[in-house]
Amino acid sequence: MRKQYDFSKATRAKDVPHLAKLQAEVSGKSRITIMLDNDLLMAFRAKADAEGIGYQTLINQALREAATSRPLDEATLRKVLKEELKAGNR
Repeated sequence: MRKQYDFSKATRAKDVPHLAKLQAEVSGKSRITIMLDNDLLMAFRAKADAEGIGYQTLINQALREAATSRPLDEATLRKVLKEELKAGNR
């Protein structure tokens, strides 16, 4: 094995169409840049450390939950309050 290799003429996988397609299919994820408030990022990192998972995984879970949860409409809120008040009167 050589101590050093010259990669100056190498092509990145993302620049080779069939390799880029394979990478996209396999991972199912995209690399992005996002700006978050420092306190929010610290909170996710602390929670992730406590749960023993990566903070990016935790952020992904929170975003998925927010994207897939249905909004709380007036009818649903009334139903929940009615059930809670009924349970509290027992």
